[in-house]
Amino acid sequence: MRKLGRSRHLYLLRAMVLVSAVALGSKAVFPAPREEVLLGDVVPAHDPVLIREGDRYYVYSTGQRERRPLVARTSRDLRHWAALPSPLPDLPDWARAAVPGAREMWAPDITRVGNRYRLYYSVSRFGTQHSAIGLATATTLDPAAPGYGWRDEGLVIASREGDPYNAIDPAFVRDRGGGEWLSFGSFWGGIQLVRLDPQSGKPAAGATPQMIARRDMGDKTNAIEAPFIIDHGGWYWLIVSFDFCCRGTSSSYHLRIGRARSIEGPYLDRSGRAMREGGGTVLLRADAAGRDRFRGPGHAGVMRDRDGHHYLVHHAYDAAAGGVATLRIARLQWDRAGWPVVEKTAS
Repeated sequence: MRKLGRSRHLYLLRAMVLVSAVALGSKAVFPAPREEVLLGDVVPAHDPVLIREGDRYYVYSTGQRERRPLVARTSRDLRHWAALPSPLPDLPDWARAAVPGAREMWAPDITRVGNRYRLYYSVSRFGTQHSAIGLATATTLDPAAPGYGWRDEGLVIASREGDPYNAIDPAFVRDRGGGEWLSFGSFWGGIQLVRLDPQSGKPAAGATPQMIARRDMGDKTNAIEAPFIIDHGGWYWLIVSFDFCCRGTSSSYHLRIGRARSIEGPYLDRSGRAMREGGGTVLLRADAAGRDRFRGPGHAGVMRDRDGHHYLVHHAYDAAAGGVATLRIARLQWDRAGWPVVEKTAS
């Protein structure tokens, strides 16, 4: 009944938007092609990450539904999505102690290392630097599989007011030599990279975060966050989100990218500007005139599928459904100069 009610609600919202646009004589009707719209359980979906296990795809995203810590979904075709139980039923005790007042888990990242999956996640209070990144592990992503269950591995890294970084938005990456790293960061101090101990999945002994991208907007906002690094074509590619999320269709969030020969940088944009100095080539941004149905695309992850295709997962705010944060998946192509181009939503 709850799913039927939500579908009806979204249908009515879309109808209201279309009727209002026609009544006002507006051209902004948002007639997005059918193949660009994912189906099933796709809202709310903030800060998604995508992975495949067997013949199923899984998406994990920020906890925004019924105050659950994280939201999980599954699909066989990347288009039709169904809800799954949250992988973590509640905030661990250590997280409550580390970030008093926090109620949700944000911005998860999922990867397979050896015979276990690592689920990194953030705990914070919105708009503050009082944050922590945690880790849980499991042998399978399928709740129906024997042995399914997540094990809390505790704190990875934390930040407090005045620290040179904000410990949220984690993303695991492995370099070509087998070294393991975690990128993270939001606003304060920009984007960070820290080497991991491969056994624990936590910072290696003596490792300290190093800044690999930042913005200086002349105030305290410095709106850059949500890093994700991929390895392709002899380059490491750093994707980040610029500007502001979480404002519905008024969100200015968008994706930028740069590349480096070394995983530690320096990452440069297409014009040669360093991302440490505010550089970043636009990868995906909504039309400035407001003609795009999906606004504020941001917080991306990338999955390389078995067929070699790269899929960009992110969220955007659906103007045809009241600005709700919605799951989006697009294929990446590579142009003649070797730079990624967003093709279209998977269908």
